Order: sequence, then structure tokens, then C-alpha cells
Amino acid sequence: MSLTMVSPGKRVKIISLAGGRGMQERLISMGLGPGAEIEVMRRGAPGPFIVAVGEARLAIGAGMAQKIMVSENGIF
Repeated sequence: MSLTMVSPGKRVKIISLAGGRGMQERLISMGLGPGAEIEVMRRGAPGPFIVAVGEARLAIGAGMAQKIMVSENGIF
């Protein structure tokens, strides 16, 4: 499922990134690559998605969030 479907407070693991090479490189440089475990702090609508990666908090737009495929419930 895409990150846009995850409820705030849930922890998920990134399994893949859709989109172009430039977008993938940008997400990976922010620590949002495949294998990263993140927590959704705030779900966009309106506004950006806020995710926690370790101690960092990142804001990403809904378009980018739609292209981040994640797995939850311990199924990695």
C-alpha cells in the first residue's frame, strides 16, 4: 500500500519507491529508502505528510507520499 493510506501513529517499513530516478534519489538522501522504518506523525489533507525517521521529522507532499510503498503489521 502507499504511504497515503497509513493512519497517524502507525509504524511502517518502506518496501519500494515508485517514480523517477531523481525522486528516488531525493527520498533516499532523506533516509526514506527501501528498508527504512518510519512512523506517520501527521497525514496530509490538507497539508504535507509528516513522518519520523529516527529522531528526524520530515515533511513530504502527497504526490511523493503516494509513490512510497510500505508494509505494516510486521509483514516486511
